[in-house]
Amino acid sequence: MYQATQWCRHFIALQVKPGDLCIDATMGNGYDTELLCRLAGKQGCVLAFDIQQAALQNTRKRLLDTKAPDNYRLILDSHAHMDQYADAESVSCIVFNFGYLPGGDHSLATCPLTSVAAVEQSLFLLQKGGLLSLCIYSGGDSGFEERDALLTYLKNLNPRRYLVILSSYYNRPNHPPLPVLVRKL
Repeated sequence: MYQATQWCRHFIALQVKPGDLCIDATMGNGYDTELLCRLAGKQGCVLAFDIQQAALQNTRKRLLDTKAPDNYRLILDSHAHMDQYADAESVSCIVFNFGYLPGGDHSLATCPLTSVAAVEQSLFLLQKGGLLSLCIYSGGDSGFEERDALLTYLKNLNPRRYLVILSSYYNRPNHPPLPVLVRKL
């Protein structure tokens, strides 16, 4: 089955060029971190955030096992603090997968307050032409509050400054994830 993350990765691959600064705002098990490292290349840099030590360990193992370029910094901190690690308009691509760590503790998940704050910071950090990729999971463990808060925030962005594309898996049951792309104009 074609996953929402695969859909987003297609556009991420079109965006990121060697030498770019990128952020994986929710590193999880490191799949997006690895992709960003490869796309940014040795001259680039990837900052990857998570609040769980297990995510850092899983990601570090993935990056070493796959021999990804050593162009990353794994940061044990909330994505709501990423503005402390990068300058305004310096980032080419920022990736989010909201929800919980796959295979991890489902009681530890992203939440509306910090997620909206992190997306707001992302728009400040993105360079013109930069891409924000979000996979928004809802239902089950994640609930709908975060999805609704993020969608409300995104809907109210200035259309002269941002292009927001919301996709949906229209024929899938049980609240499939929503892939969203935001381009800074």
